[in-house]
Amino acid sequence: MTTPTQTTAPKASFIALLPLFLFLALFIGAGVYFQSQGVDFAFYQLPSVIAILPAIILAIVISKEKLNQSIETFIGGIGHSNIIAMCLIYLLAGAFASVAKATGGVDATVALGLSLVPSNLLLPGFFVIAAFIATAMGTSMGTIAAVAPIALGVAEEAQIDLALMAGAVISGALFGDNLSIISDTTIAATRTQGCEMKDKFRENLIFAIPASLITLVVFTLAGQGQAEVAPQQIDFLKVIPYLTILVLAVAGLNVFVVLTVGILLAGITGFATLDYGLIQFGKDIYTGFSNMQEIFILSMLVGGLAALMQQQGGLAFVSKQIEKLIVRFSSAKGEASTRASELGMAGIVALTNTCVANNTVSIVVTGDIAKDLAEKHEVTPKRAASIMDIFSCIIQGLIPYGAQALLIASTFSISPLQAVAHAWYCMILAIVAIAIVVLRKRH
Repeated sequence: MTTPTQTTAPKASFIALLPLFLFLALFIGAGVYFQSQGVDFAFYQLPSVIAILPAIILAIVISKEKLNQSIETFIGGIGHSNIIAMCLIYLLAGAFASVAKATGGVDATVALGLSLVPSNLLLPGFFVIAAFIATAMGTSMGTIAAVAPIALGVAEEAQIDLALMAGAVISGALFGDNLSIISDTTIAATRTQGCEMKDKFRENLIFAIPASLITLVVFTLAGQGQAEVAPQQIDFLKVIPYLTILVLAVAGLNVFVVLTVGILLAGITGFATLDYGLIQFGKDIYTGFSNMQEIFILSMLVGGLAALMQQQGGLAFVSKQIEKLIVRFSSAKGEASTRASELGMAGIVALTNTCVANNTVSIVVTGDIAKDLAEKHEVTPKRAASIMDIFSCIIQGLIPYGAQALLIASTFSISPLQAVAHAWYCMILAIVAIAIVVLRKRH
């Protein structure tokens, strides 16, 4: 993509942010309205890809450019290489998840996990199962959908508080969503910050390992009752695709290759163990593509809207305000510190996610601002990507109107507030992450 040479940076403008506020007002307003009417999944009644359309129209209307030029700017944002690469990875990740589920990979992985859980450690055990599956699948929603029904049955048999078990499953699912190299949040964070997925994965471990260990201890101490889980028939062959993509991803292989290999392996296991043919394989791949439709379209539209806001000075305005805060709280005389910059990134992505209830969208919307801060204050791309992903996932696991809380609450027949109140990993990760950002020494 060729970009016109800019002789001067866009002048900071609050007005340029009005389209974003309109998008948030429509999306959140509709959610609040439907919630007051007692509608299930209230914040998902108005599709985000529809809510953003009036915002795009407003951005074009208030632009000081000519109409044709404004549309060119919008299209240029959609066609940015980061956006296109992100969307292609979404498609491959969706295809892998769909084929692996259709060929029994999810069930086999859950069965393997259950076979390894001691009967007196069910809460920490389900945290680990959900964490492993989410890391392999790259989706917290898919993990909750697969694990929650089993966790519910076990919790009822063992007389474990349902909210506690729901919290353990959400916690594990968000652990994997944050850490997985094929998660849409990881894809968005690494593409917007310009770093390798393996580097972001390793950086995330600095935060995730201590937080997960503390979480395991907490869920172990909170454990109630026990139940003998019926023996599960384990098909190790069907677990191979998940294990393979984990190993290849950590080894640093290109993500497009990793996902392609995963799709092929999942298909091969279906050919070998099931009555599964090439036509069905193709249909399942297409189903995976279709499952990514909303985030695919939304990422492109957000990319176009961000380009318009950037051209009009909206992102410059936000960056300038954060810059002032960073300087104010910076310990470095006359210069904003790296530490304050990292906290600024964490704050803006957390606030955005609180508004839009979608961790991927919050990363895409604030990605350019975070990258600008990182470049100015010597934050490495891998650290910036890690912080963006971590704090968006923290908020996603703690908002009762998020898709994860709504899904598990409906499965367990409890209030979403009860579920997020026990999502202890997200709370612990927040404390650990802030502590590391504040206390970690930098060279």
